[in-house]
Amino acid sequence: MARGKYLGDFEQLVILAVMRLGEGAYGMTVRQEIEVNTGRQASLGAIYATLDRLEEKGLVSSTSGNGTPERRGRAKRFFKVQARGVRALQDALADLDRMRRGIEGLDGPLGAET
Repeated sequence: MARGKYLGDFEQLVILAVMRLGEGAYGMTVRQEIEVNTGRQASLGAIYATLDRLEEKGLVSSTSGNGTPERRGRAKRFFKVQARGVRALQDALADLDRMRRGIEGLDGPLGAET
């Protein structure tokens, strides 16, 4: 398979956060979304490095917003998941589902009490 085809777990979280945030997805909000929903701490540098890598793969795209006085004129980069990104995420989640199928305690709905 081609190098870079597979999504790592952090890449999956970043894509999911961007999808959840919609038009409000930029570095800081992606970081907050991941921390609030998973309890996982992530540096802003790790978030942006992952977003840049996903953009290079064509899985997300970014646009620049207007600069604001609070940001000393710097513009925010807003991110959007592309169709390829949705497919890559679906493939990654399907792979996990196939791998856990048949394993006692993991083969039912995730989060179900046993």
